[in-house]
Amino acid sequence: MRLYRLYTGDDQQSHLEEIKLSFAPGPIVEQTSMQPADGVIFTRMAPGAFVDWHNAPRRQYVITLQGAVEIGLGDGSLHRFGPGEGILAEDLTGKGHTTRSIGDVPRMMMIVPLKD
Repeated sequence: MRLYRLYTGDDQQSHLEEIKLSFAPGPIVEQTSMQPADGVIFTRMAPGAFVDWHNAPRRQYVITLQGAVEIGLGDGSLHRFGPGEGILAEDLTGKGHTTRSIGDVPRMMMIVPLKD
C-alpha cells in the first residue's frame, strides 16, 4: 500500500509527499499506532466525475478501494491513485486541489475522518 499526504505549503498551494508507515513489531502482526477517528464513510464517484478546485473538508484518510482518481495540483501536475492507495488529506487552506474519477468503473472510497 502506498500512502501520501496532501497538504498546504507555505506558498498556499497543495502538495503531495509519500508517507512512510512506521510499524511496531508484534508477536503475530506488525501495526502502526492508533489514530483517533470519528468513523468511516464509504463513497462512490461516477467515472469521469470532476470536482474543481477545493480543499479537504477536514483531516481525513481517503483510500481508493475500486477505480482510480487523478488529483490536480496548482503547479499543473496530475497524480493518479488506484485501488489500495491512500491519501491523508489535510490541505484545509489555500488553493486546494482538483479531483477527477478516471477509468470505466466508479471510484469507491473509504474515508476516515480524523479527530484533532
